[in-house]
Amino acid sequence: MNPPAAALPFLAAIGWDDAEIQPLAGDASFRRYFRAVAPGRSAILMDAPPPHEDPRPFLSVARWLTERGFAAPAILGEDLANGLVLLEDFGNARMRETVDAAPESELRLYEEAVRLLVRLHGHEPMALRPYDLTEYQREAGLLTEWYCPAIGLDVDVAGYRAAWEQVLAPLNGVPAVTVLRDYHAENLMLIDGHETLGLLDFQDALAGHPAYDLVSLLQDARRDVPAAIEAAMLDLYCRTVGVGDDFTTAYHVLGAQRNAKIIGIFTRLWQRDGKPRYPTLCPRVWTYLERDLAHPALAPVARWFDAHIPSAMRGDPIVLAG
Repeated sequence: MNPPAAALPFLAAIGWDDAEIQPLAGDASFRRYFRAVAPGRSAILMDAPPPHEDPRPFLSVARWLTERGFAAPAILGEDLANGLVLLEDFGNARMRETVDAAPESELRLYEEAVRLLVRLHGHEPMALRPYDLTEYQREAGLLTEWYCPAIGLDVDVAGYRAAWEQVLAPLNGVPAVTVLRDYHAENLMLIDGHETLGLLDFQDALAGHPAYDLVSLLQDARRDVPAAIEAAMLDLYCRTVGVGDDFTTAYHVLGAQRNAKIIGIFTRLWQRDGKPRYPTLCPRVWTYLERDLAHPALAPVARWFDAHIPSAMRGDPIVLAG
């Protein structure tokens, strides 16, 4: 976790030449993060190296959110040629650790996160690429592309796509909202001086269905969200926005789609990128996926899973691969 060579000249050029650079955790992408600490101030240095990463989508979405009163990090400096961005430091108080340390805060913070989504969905969507059926199919296909071969299963990919086509088709025509796509407890920050949760990791935002970010929050691949909390928060969103059974159905359809995608991505992170910690999260994701597949609207996809991936083959792909 050494900073890139361009980091020190970049920081010096924007008045942070007295900063000490401290490594922070990376993520599932090529992006890395550092904390720049100077006397009386600190900031976050994002290293999004080209050609693997492009920080411009992050900058664009951050500014769009900030203009509408949401707490995205302020942009303190940027060097696009080297993929460097200096961001406002939101501190270390993530929703994840806060809830784990103080379980009595769980309901309150999830309610706050749901109400933030309600406010976000009240705005006209940002001009973004559509999150459409083509993208849903591509993402769902990551499970058959990566997970199934990893555990030695040869499956009917055409039948998988056909089942998803049938299930996803009713989502067409729903008015789009800005979908942040990775909206969960590790990307939500409690910030001193802010009345709302801070937002991170939204560079992949698209214009899509309002149920998607709710799924991301309530079927969290990285922590167990109690079923009672999930049900209460889904009900809170539906009552607040004034939606009913069609939205609940879409929630479970997109839950299944997202969880199938995540299982594929976590397998790919192990096999292609050498990151073996991600497959250990797959058993939790399978639990969510099976819960979604129980919804009647998912019957075609559920039949495909029952025919092609036995229950004993639904888990950590590293363990199953032997």
